[in-house]
Amino acid sequence: MAYGIVHYFPGGTKEQYEASLAEVHPSRDSLPQGQIFHAAGPSEGGWTVVAVHDSKESWVRFRDGILMPRMQEGIEGGFPTPPQETAFDVHNMQP
Repeated sequence: MAYGIVHYFPGGTKEQYEASLAEVHPSRDSLPQGQIFHAAGPSEGGWTVVAVHDSKESWVRFRDGILMPRMQEGIEGGFPTPPQETAFDVHNMQP
């Protein structure tokens, strides 16, 4: 079952997002293994990222193996704090 993640970065900016994305995604034009959707943009008071993985296990591998280690190391120009996170089992996803 697909698994969705919503990350909200209070005070986050486009520049912080771009710096962070460059460190945690394989390239600007490709998604991490298991991720099937990615969208991001400014939201009230910060920046929001929405990702869908093909399974919860895929999300956990990305989170624990790539995302959190890089964020804990510190990404120059990236988001300075971890996001507020909401996760959910995807019931319906349309192209």
